[in-house]
Parts: sequence; C-alpha cells; structure tokens
Amino acid sequence: MGDDVSSHDIAVADAVDAGVVRRTPTGWRVGDGHELPDLVSAMVLADLLTAEAGGDRRRPQAPGRAPEDASEVERLRHTVAQLEHALHSRVVVEQAIGVLAERHTMPPREAFERLRSSARSRGRKVADLARDVVESSTSPLTVLPDELSVSPGSN
Repeated sequence: MGDDVSSHDIAVADAVDAGVVRRTPTGWRVGDGHELPDLVSAMVLADLLTAEAGGDRRRPQAPGRAPEDASEVERLRHTVAQLEHALHSRVVVEQAIGVLAERHTMPPREAFERLRSSARSRGRKVADLARDVVESSTSPLTVLPDELSVSPGSN
C-alpha cells in the first residue's frame, strides 16, 4: 500500500469489504442497524477533525502547471493533485461560511459575500481568509478583519 493510506482508511475499507457498511438507495446502513444518511458527512468531519488535531499548520500550496515534457501519467497525477487541492479549498470555504453564518446569524449566501468582499478588499485569496475564519472558531488568538469578527451595527 502507498504511504498516503492511513490505518483509518484500512479499517473503513475492511468494514466495507466485510459488509458492515453498505450503501443503500436512500443512505448508508451500518451492520444490521438503521440507515444513516449522514454517515459520509460524519466520516468527512472526522477526517477533517483528525487532520486539525494532528496538525501540520502550514498552508497547502496549490500545485502549479505540469512541465511541458511531462508524460501523460505525470500530467494526470498533476491534475489529480490540482483537483484535490481545489476540493480541500472548497471544504474550508464552506466551513468558514458556516462559522460566519452561525456567528452573525445570517444566511449562508450573505456570509459568503462578506467573506469574499473582505478577501478582495485586502488582496487575499478567499480560501486563505476562510482558513483564518475556521481557525478563529477554535483559537481566540486568531485575528480577523473587523467586518468578519464584529456583527454590523454592534458597536
């Protein structure tokens, strides 16, 4: 197995192979229990929390372009790395939207607009500012722009 396979992945694969976790038309069934439509979300959340707790705090860099002389396999691997990076960034932005929506009791669309506006006004990438917002939910020392840390009209 590759270096990127964790014991969690092996345990989940073993559970699926053993028939403990089965996909049904309306969700997931664990053992002979009830269907669990949120099982995948719970597994993703567990993976994200595990990554946070284990913590390499460096910000991931987006993969650049594949070299012109790269083989087709190398180009495909590079494309997969780009897609994985984009998916991770999307997850972080969605988490930040949830944090802001809950923190300021606003609809998710408004939370995204506020996040995007703040990033643009500071010349930052939305995903980078989103990481700060998510981090601020567990670390009171994370400094956010005023428009993200203070509700409008609360001064």
